[in-house]
Amino acid sequence: QVQLVESGGGLVQAGGSLRLSCAASGRTFSRYVTAWFRQAPGKEREFVAAINRSGGDTPYADSVKGRFTISGDNAKNTVYLQANSLKPEDTAVYFCATSGLWKATMSPANYDSWGQGTQVTVSS
Repeated sequence: QVQLVESGGGLVQAGGSLRLSCAASGRTFSRYVTAWFRQAPGKEREFVAAINRSGGDTPYADSVKGRFTISGDNAKNTVYLQANSLKPEDTAVYFCATSGLWKATMSPANYDSWGQGTQVTVSS
């Protein structure tokens, strides 16, 4: 069992930045990939970015490519999402999730441990 706790969300003006954190505890040795997803009201949960344990596999959604950066600190069992140049359409609850698969994937179905989420609100 892996427990995930997100933090770092908040209210920011368009063009601003936030750094989200996802801290893992428990059986973290069995988790090879950590991803960020987001869900806006009335919309489906969508993939944002993922990172494998070595940091060499980091896919991004097209909508955030060039603005968001995912990184990890294995010693702290923490994954970060640096979100820059935020837009109102980035407003959502951001969730982190982990997978026992080797390769980072974009499908929520491949992730079996989820955090409770952190709210990001971007004002125009």
